[in-house]
Amino acid sequence: MALPAIALPMQSGTSPTPPTLPQPPDGSALSPTPGLGRRMACWLYEGMLMFGVVFIAGYLFGTLSQTRHALDNRNALQAFLFVVFGIYFVWFWSKGQTLAMKTWHIRMVDRFGAPVSQPRALLRYVLSWLWFLPPLLAVAPFGLPVGEIAVLVIGWILVWSLSSRLHPQGQFWHDVLAGTRLIDSKPKALGKQDTPHG
Repeated sequence: MALPAIALPMQSGTSPTPPTLPQPPDGSALSPTPGLGRRMACWLYEGMLMFGVVFIAGYLFGTLSQTRHALDNRNALQAFLFVVFGIYFVWFWSKGQTLAMKTWHIRMVDRFGAPVSQPRALLRYVLSWLWFLPPLLAVAPFGLPVGEIAVLVIGWILVWSLSSRLHPQGQFWHDVLAGTRLIDSKPKALGKQDTPHG
């Protein structure tokens, strides 16, 4: 004997709603991308700050390895600097900002606007070498002078930075590949509108 089907009452005017992704409370998912000029200024400032990191890391490496000549242990020094740079950037990016990014009011988040995890920051660090490696690998077999290599590297940097204009949100392509975003973190003045004044 079959049991009778029981229909459960449904409230009128209601329909199931699909789940939505949680949004960060600071609204970073909706924050705009900083202008290319400001991002490149931050990039140059970051390079200036890295001279200090290179000096300290080079001194530490020379002391630990007892290196007396600058050309001795060159490959080991480059590997050491690669690791030191990685520690520096992964640490600060997982906190949201490096010192240069804080100066230029730029913050890093993931594609959903949440803070960047250390594994994702490490992935971005590896992919950020796209700023330099393609031209260096391309000219390596030819033994070009340092001046010509510098010109090619600078040209590639310009091409790579300008290619961000092809992205709908203007993000750098290594950010897209890493699942990260650079957003504007300028503090908004209280009681003032964001519209420009004539």
